[in-house]
Amino acid sequence: MGSKIRAVLFDMDGVLIDAKDWHYEALNQALGLFGMEISRYDHLHTFDGLPTKVKLQMLSEGQYLPVELHDFIGELKQAYTRDIVYQKCHPMFHHEYALSKLHHAGYKIAVCSNSIRSTIDLMMDRAQLTPYIDLILSNEDVTRSKPDPEMYLTAMQRFGLRPEECIVVEDNPKGIQAGRASGASVLEVATVYDVNYENIMRQIGACEND
Repeated sequence: MGSKIRAVLFDMDGVLIDAKDWHYEALNQALGLFGMEISRYDHLHTFDGLPTKVKLQMLSEGQYLPVELHDFIGELKQAYTRDIVYQKCHPMFHHEYALSKLHHAGYKIAVCSNSIRSTIDLMMDRAQLTPYIDLILSNEDVTRSKPDPEMYLTAMQRFGLRPEECIVVEDNPKGIQAGRASGASVLEVATVYDVNYENIMRQIGACEND
C-alpha cells in the first residue's frame, strides 16, 4: 500500500484558471508601448510558466530591452492583467465542486503559482475558490521559482507533510518538473477541464494503492 494522501497542491495558470493567454496579452500590451512583443511561438515554447521578471530578463539578454524599464513594464503588465481578470475570470462549476469536495473530506489544499500574490488572490476570489484554499504561495514567497521544487517543498513544510502524502496538479513542463523534483505524485493535465474531482480522486487512489 502507498502512503495516504493528505494534500493536493495546485498550480494556477492553465490548471485552476485558463489564464495563460491573459498573461501573454497583458505583457505584450505593455511591451508594445516600447515597440516590442513576444511571439506566440516563443510564448508557448520558451516563456510559458515563467514569472514576468524572468521573461523581462530574457528579453534584455536576447532583444536588448533596457533593464531600467523592467519595473515600469512589470507594473503596466500587472495593471493590464487585472483588467483582463475582471473581464474574463469567472467561476467554473467543476473546479468549485472538486475543491469543495476535497476540502470537506479533510484534504489540505494549496495554490502554488509563479504569479505574484495579488494576482493569485484576485483570480481565486473571482473564481470563487478562496473558501476552499488553506495556503497560497506566490513567486514572492520563494527565492527560486519553478522549475525549482522550492515552492512545492515549502507548501509541504507548511502543512507538516511528506512528499509522498501530497499530489501536485500541473500542466506545463516547468511545473511538472518542479512537482516531480519535490518527490510528490504529479497529476499532469492538458487543460483546466481535466482538473475535476474524478481525475483527482483517481490519482489519489492510484497513489494509495501503489
